[in-house]
Amino acid sequence: MSSWVNRMVGAARLNPATYEEVEADKTANVQALGVVLLSALATGFSLAEGGGRAIGVGIVGGLVGWILWSSLTWLIGTKLLPTPDTSADIGELLRTTGFAATPGIVRILGGVPVIGFLFNFIAAVWMLAAFVVAVRQALDYKSTGRAIAVCVVGWLVWFATIAWMALLVGASVAGLEILQGGHAQGM
Repeated sequence: MSSWVNRMVGAARLNPATYEEVEADKTANVQALGVVLLSALATGFSLAEGGGRAIGVGIVGGLVGWILWSSLTWLIGTKLLPTPDTSADIGELLRTTGFAATPGIVRILGGVPVIGFLFNFIAAVWMLAAFVVAVRQALDYKSTGRAIAVCVVGWLVWFATIAWMALLVGASVAGLEILQGGHAQGM
């Protein structure tokens, strides 16, 4: 069995064998969670202008995003767009996609003035490529195109859900402001 760091390096190199190893190792759940936390911390530190709250948002956002997008991808990949060879449980996909967060550690440099945005962009593209490899391996796809399609559909559903929730929260806040404004005027 490879070490955690060796697995992270293999995942960052988009090595399919690393993803296969992680997929098969049911004890790698904590390692995958650790990778997601490191990536989320790096994201939080890149937003350090926001103080401790930014780090908290980075961690919570990273964990929730990982679980939601991976779960949606698993549902879409195993129920809507499976191949005859597709066989995966949610744990396999969470482990592989957790390690796919490894390139996100580069985001720690996202707070560098003037060029920080480049590190964030590189990390985002690299993580997306890693996520595609993770999905391809976990869902036993022979086609990278199918893995890309499943990832895109999962992301679109995830994004639509987040946008819908944001609209609901925004409408709720606006409604409260109207009620409070109306109540204050009536006094």
